[in-house]
Amino acid sequence: MNQDNNKKRILTGDRPTGPLHLGHFVGSIESRVKFQDEYDLFYLIADVQALTDNHDNPEKVRSNVLQVAQDNLACGLDPNKSTIFIQSMIPEIAELTVYFMNLVSLNEVLRNPTVKTEIKEKNFGDSTPFGFVAYPVSQAADILVAKSNLVPVGKDQAPMIELSRVIARRFNTTYNSEIFPEPEAHFGVEKNLVGTDGDAKMSKSKGNTINLNDDEQTVIDKVKRMYTDPNRLKATDPGVIEGNPVFIYHDMFNDNKDEVNDLKERYKTGNVGDVEVKDKLALAINKFLDPIRERRKEFPIEKVEEIVMDGTKRTQEIAKETMQMVKQAMKIDY
Repeated sequence: MNQDNNKKRILTGDRPTGPLHLGHFVGSIESRVKFQDEYDLFYLIADVQALTDNHDNPEKVRSNVLQVAQDNLACGLDPNKSTIFIQSMIPEIAELTVYFMNLVSLNEVLRNPTVKTEIKEKNFGDSTPFGFVAYPVSQAADILVAKSNLVPVGKDQAPMIELSRVIARRFNTTYNSEIFPEPEAHFGVEKNLVGTDGDAKMSKSKGNTINLNDDEQTVIDKVKRMYTDPNRLKATDPGVIEGNPVFIYHDMFNDNKDEVNDLKERYKTGNVGDVEVKDKLALAINKFLDPIRERRKEFPIEKVEEIVMDGTKRTQEIAKETMQMVKQAMKIDY
């Protein structure tokens, strides 16, 4: 691991609740691979956060911890440039969360638009786990335990980063210290990939994904089942391009733009069938995934585990240093 300590630090990560998919690639992985050249990148495998709504199914979380790391490594995350670590193996995050809880009110967390939206989406009702309500504070600890300067997020997550900024500011003011930077949100070009079923977003929970670890035949089978123009009953019927999932995927993953334009023109005039459009899409996606499949071979699970443990060890050392400074500031360094 050859990190440059003069670089600013960036924190990003995934919840290990299933294999990562093309939506993850265009939404976050692609940019984090670029970020690792400019920043000291920390990649968090957020298993504790995943347990806030999977506490009764820990096997699901455990079985995907190394999987999500492998997916990122296969996509180009470089263990010599990035630090990959497991959230639950950094006990200082939990300790810091407890101290941070004293700096925010319950109402502040409950008013957080992201929290309100996610509670509604998960249909918790009156059974919302306190761990889920508290996770924005825990997320602040994730970010600040490593003194991260930047956090790439979608705009829907902006309130979470703002809370981290508030907590950092309040800690520094309350304890007359300069321990924590106020982390900034990085809003890249948001790319939400529609699901194969036409849903607005590709989602593990909805099963409408093409996974980064899918083999060639699985991709072909999934593309065959993709939604197209529902009003187009025959190949000779003029079809709609706008909002058509098959063409959204063609635009993102088919590097043969002449072919894509030809398919669009013929589709609009009823001169091409869905079978041909989908066959060419499957070929394009498999071509896109082939280099990822090849890199995956370089990272068998045993090697992934070694990389993750090395990264976790580095993070543990940094977290211990941070907590030593925190306890000194709080006058509890007995």
